[in-house]
Amino acid sequence: MRVRRLRKTPAHLEITAFINLIVVLVPFLLSTAVFSRLAVIDLTLPAQSSGAVEQLKPDNLQLEVVIRPDALEVGDRIGGLIQRIPVTAKGQDVHSLAALMVQIKTRFPDKADATVLAEPNTPYDTLVQVMDAMRSANTAKDGKVVKADLFPNISVGDAPVRK
Repeated sequence: MRVRRLRKTPAHLEITAFINLIVVLVPFLLSTAVFSRLAVIDLTLPAQSSGAVEQLKPDNLQLEVVIRPDALEVGDRIGGLIQRIPVTAKGQDVHSLAALMVQIKTRFPDKADATVLAEPNTPYDTLVQVMDAMRSANTAKDGKVVKADLFPNISVGDAPVRK
């Protein structure tokens, strides 16, 4: 008895559709990658203080801004509270903060460091607005509006717990 075997031809892979997809997808991804940018803010953690051993100089400002739900507390780590800026109906009053930062910068022109201390439930947008108000401000100089650096070296940390 004869055994009949079917002759099977090997199947060819049809990758034409996949190659067409890659031909369209690669230039699209390359063209969009050129236009995407990341905005990065360089931050540093506050240095650990040695407590009472710190040098107490009257002109040594260690500026801190504590973000609370009801106010912004601007102060000196050594000297204490400078000003408390209450929250307005629109949220944190960053315009008053920026004006205060300009006043502090005129008194301490060589100081560039500041610390922002935020409570755990502080919105990210509020934190960025406070940092922007502390970093630079628009000032009038010779009849022109100039962007002036205030405190560009900002450290971020956790706010102290209220007593």
